[in-house]
Amino acid sequence: MPRLKDTLSRLRRKRGIPDGVWTKCPSCEEIVYSKELEAKLKVCPKCNYHFRLTWQERLEQLVEPDSFQQIDTELLPTDPLNFVDLKNYSDRLKEAQEKTGLQEAIVTGIGNIGPHRVVIGIMDFSFLGGSMGSVVGEKITRALELAMREKLPVVMVCASGGARMQEGILSLMQMAKTSAAVGKLHEAGLPYITVLTDPTTGGVSASFAYLGDIIIAEPKALIGFAGPRVIEKTIGQKLPEGFQRAEFVYKHGLLDIVVKRKDLKDTLIKILNLLTK
Repeated sequence: MPRLKDTLSRLRRKRGIPDGVWTKCPSCEEIVYSKELEAKLKVCPKCNYHFRLTWQERLEQLVEPDSFQQIDTELLPTDPLNFVDLKNYSDRLKEAQEKTGLQEAIVTGIGNIGPHRVVIGIMDFSFLGGSMGSVVGEKITRALELAMREKLPVVMVCASGGARMQEGILSLMQMAKTSAAVGKLHEAGLPYITVLTDPTTGGVSASFAYLGDIIIAEPKALIGFAGPRVIEKTIGQKLPEGFQRAEFVYKHGLLDIVVKRKDLKDTLIKILNLLTK
């Protein structure tokens, strides 16, 4: 595959076509004009595949221009266990920060979705698979506490492979911490809406992601705890078609609604209209 990619790149240069003009859909494998893909909010016009978004792209699609104020930017991850696998965890963090321009796998703040002032958190899968370490858990908890102080609803956009193994038990503790903070938000009677995107798995799905008053998912998003391959190997059985995809999860009662990306903002506004009354 890398050789094919290199060959295509050489052909584009030979024909005077710059890289990035065309994008190959990983679902239907059709070649899509990149500008058309951008205009359709990064949804494949051929098969409706929803490409993964960066936090900036998600913010632009959901939040009113110039209304977002980021919070807790001073919180930075550390390497409390001096963890080493194929490389030092501290090196992994540095590489992820340089690659994405992010300090961590989530950005939190206050902004407007339509007429509604909300606390919003947006996870970015490109930062170490959106994994939940100590800082991610702390930023989510602080965002929920801010919502309680300001009496604002919360929208949490989730995209994660789960807990961050390089932080061990400290990462797993974030499941309890964020869940407790959501519980306090519920007691305060403030709306909490979660949007599950591809993928939302592991410790994130097992904690704050699945505690929403309303749980929304994008089409075909992978949603679950363990991955399908792990489950198949564990139980020794073939899983049903579409297992752990948003439509399957919705059919079995674990979601409230599956919403296309183009309709997501309007859907959030309608829900906020109802819940904030």
